[in-house]
Amino acid sequence: MVETAVRAGVTRMITMGVDLERSRTAVLLAHRLDAVWAAVGHYPGEHAPPDMKALGELARDTRVVAIGEVGLDFEEHGTPPRDVQGERLHQMFELAVELDLPVSVHNRGAAAEIASAIAAHRGLRGVMHYFALEWDWAERFLELGFYLSFAGLVTRPSRHALRGVVKQCPADRLLLETDSPYGNAHKRMGVPNQPAYLLDTAELVSELRGMSLEELAAQESANALALFRNMK
Repeated sequence: MVETAVRAGVTRMITMGVDLERSRTAVLLAHRLDAVWAAVGHYPGEHAPPDMKALGELARDTRVVAIGEVGLDFEEHGTPPRDVQGERLHQMFELAVELDLPVSVHNRGAAAEIASAIAAHRGLRGVMHYFALEWDWAERFLELGFYLSFAGLVTRPSRHALRGVVKQCPADRLLLETDSPYGNAHKRMGVPNQPAYLLDTAELVSELRGMSLEELAAQESANALALFRNMK
């Protein structure tokens, strides 16, 4: 899968951790595969509390470029209580600030709470992963210094408002992702996503922004390296 992505022109990938075990796996993969870097995180839907000492030690690895996936999920059934999620998010944000690593933030039904949590942590930087909200929320997260990352959702014909956000997003704050194996482009619905399919989203975004695919690729590479500073 990584080789296929590299052949397609996707030459740097980040694999996210959602708990301690899978964060460790992400780091192992990053050491095995030159095109892969790792993020260490604790997904808001996880019921077991995060082992902050172990996650902190793991996050100091040279192949770790971010703290993620972290965030809040107030819509998925069976997630931990909101206050528990909030406390854990603060812990992960504190770790990110301590290590000067960006965060990749999952948001589902909790935009206001996440914005407040970001504002409460001076020096925190990061990206709103799989952004799917309207421009007023985009503006708020941009004002907080965050990047916006768009996946295959923007290729769905019904997503007019989201396409408008893509057009308005400042060039130096726009990122693209796959969210593999989810987040597929409209033309691949029902097929597991993979990093090579990033080009499906990139082709539409370049069209929306009135630029060539090569120009978008150069901008995206510059943005990713500016945020994920260890990925060089």
